[in-house]
Amino acid sequence: MRLCFASNNAHKLDEIRPLLPAGTELLSLADIGCHEELPETQNTLSGNARQKALYVWEHYGVSCFADDTGLEVTALNGEPGVYSARYAGPQRQAADNVAKLLRELQPHSDRSAQFRTVVALVEPTGEVHEFAGVVEGLITATPSGAGGFGYDPVFQPQEGDGRTFAEMTTDEKNKISHRARAVAGLVAFLAESA
Repeated sequence: MRLCFASNNAHKLDEIRPLLPAGTELLSLADIGCHEELPETQNTLSGNARQKALYVWEHYGVSCFADDTGLEVTALNGEPGVYSARYAGPQRQAADNVAKLLRELQPHSDRSAQFRTVVALVEPTGEVHEFAGVVEGLITATPSGAGGFGYDPVFQPQEGDGRTFAEMTTDEKNKISHRARAVAGLVAFLAESA
């Protein structure tokens, strides 16, 4: 089965590839010749995931899935949420986003947060299916760890052993991450449909 993941983010591709059923050929946007920026103009994670997957299906005719992930911080009323990637501006720099998050959290004692991922799959028929995954945790006072990406250096999952996502190996993170949980729903659906 050939399936496009609407991303060129090597970290995301590396996280998802081992989770897919055997025999699945995972294609990136570059692999299908898509080099333009995909639209993300919706105000929900679900809306953005659907918009990206449908864009690829409509313009490239490839069965595709897309994800959108948000970090939802309790003390910040769910921010940065759908704006997580561009929290500190359109340049989408992870270090800037983390620095802004830590500044915004300084006056707050509640550091609880959750990562939420929505995956939208567009089948060859154009039918759309959604799968969601959530992991709860805390925002640490300072970044720690060299792995992962985005907010991983400051997110300490509740189910872990006190390390941030950035201190875990990809395999360790995949056992509990929001994206892995959403992709597990996708994988189960693909297995049933095979």
